[in-house]
Amino acid sequence: MGNLAKGSPLIKKLIFFVSYLTRAECHRGSAKEDSRWRRILEYFSSATQIGMTATPKESETVSNIDYFGEPVYTYSLKQGIEDGFLAPFKVVNITTNIGDGWRPYKGQLDIAGNEIEDRIYNNKDYDYNIILEDRINQVADEITAYLKSTDRMQKTIVFCATEEHAEMMRIALINLNSDMVAKNPDYVVRITGSDDYGKSKLKYFISTSEKYPVIATTSELLSTGADCKMTKLIVLDKTVDSMTTFKQIIGRGTRIREKEGKTHFVVMDFRNVTRLFTDPDWDGPIEQDEGFRHVEEKDNPRTEYSKDPRDVILVDPDKLGRPIVDKDGCTVRIINKTVSVYDSDGKLLRQEDIIDYTRTNIKGEYASLSDFIRKWKTEDKKIIIEQSFAELGIDIKMLKHDQGMDDVDDFDFICYVAYGKKPLTRAERANNVKKRDFFSKYSGDAKAVLEILLDKYMNQGITEVEDIKVLSLADFANYGKPAKIVKLFGGKMQYEQAVKELEEELYGIEVG
Repeated sequence: MGNLAKGSPLIKKLIFFVSYLTRAECHRGSAKEDSRWRRILEYFSSATQIGMTATPKESETVSNIDYFGEPVYTYSLKQGIEDGFLAPFKVVNITTNIGDGWRPYKGQLDIAGNEIEDRIYNNKDYDYNIILEDRINQVADEITAYLKSTDRMQKTIVFCATEEHAEMMRIALINLNSDMVAKNPDYVVRITGSDDYGKSKLKYFISTSEKYPVIATTSELLSTGADCKMTKLIVLDKTVDSMTTFKQIIGRGTRIREKEGKTHFVVMDFRNVTRLFTDPDWDGPIEQDEGFRHVEEKDNPRTEYSKDPRDVILVDPDKLGRPIVDKDGCTVRIINKTVSVYDSDGKLLRQEDIIDYTRTNIKGEYASLSDFIRKWKTEDKKIIIEQSFAELGIDIKMLKHDQGMDDVDDFDFICYVAYGKKPLTRAERANNVKKRDFFSKYSGDAKAVLEILLDKYMNQGITEVEDIKVLSLADFANYGKPAKIVKLFGGKMQYEQAVKELEEELYGIEVG
């Protein structure tokens, strides 16, 4: 570079010019006419300015197009998915018994003793104009159940109605995931504009290497500007009417990180927000709002609820200025779940009731009953089959609970759903083993251990029996530590063979 010193003024100017030329940002800062960033752009108006953004803003008060003009090139979500750069997704729509509306009974009081206004409340009211505690708990329970059935360490963003709602959701998720919070108090964190602690955790949440936080509850902060590369679950529990905002939220999950195991994501929708996929503007051109006008944009008032989000804090109804109804005042139930699979155009490929979806996917994996039985018998660890269904968004245990079939063996439930076979309960299968006198080949403590394992199966299922850690439970304390127990059978290999034979006895008689 000749006589040009590394720190010379000319070099500094060249560096500034090149970085400025290639990095003029078409984002929130430039969208507001009265922003500092807009004034900087206008000051350097003679320079070539290239505006790039993944989150364009077009509304009555802010506009990227107003300054930069119509886009000269766009790269859509559809094209990104088709090119393999962006992750595909599926949607689980969840309906509650109050989804179409809830009306308080005559003279009903909220938890503060105030009478609730008599009218019909719906999804646009919940957490905005009225708080239903049981609804928040049910949403948190569904999120937790899904994570338990798939991966409890997958990055999850829960989009809430307000910052206060995000705090209450955080509390509900902490209560339902106390075991994970005990391992790390940042398992669930509220990341909102008013929460300094939560904002300090944002860089860790979006990191590809940091495990915690795992679940972030938010209102607006994470919908834009946060490169959430590892997000695998997006939960929609807020009203979204803006197509731009909807695209931005969906965009939080579209990053692909194959090395870290991120190839797709799931959207869990509690407010029918994903109806916007049917809008012709989905993945369409950016359009400027005809009502765009330059006015001062005022921030929404924010209320800080906790300086330390690790504390479980009861929300003060007087601060909220809206009624809070407890579980006794309004009991909420999940009444329907559908799984929707979309193509890259946002077009619905299929939408099925969760049971129909389960049936379709089981048959997709196993063409016939005999194929499934063969796989079940040859798979050493049945939890692998359970996990393969979980990857398809199918939670066998949750489905059994929803159908009132908790006491049915997973094997029987799958055969019942997919192939129409009459199911047996675990107790019926266990009694069949006892009738066939399977234990007569064993004696003493070894026989007693197998009998306890059979009881464990009857109460909890086959995956509990297959895990050798079961021997560490108090039920086996009289027979020593696991290392001593396996010696009762001649060693670990012989113990595992005995468990395998017990399984063969359990599934020796197929469903009728």
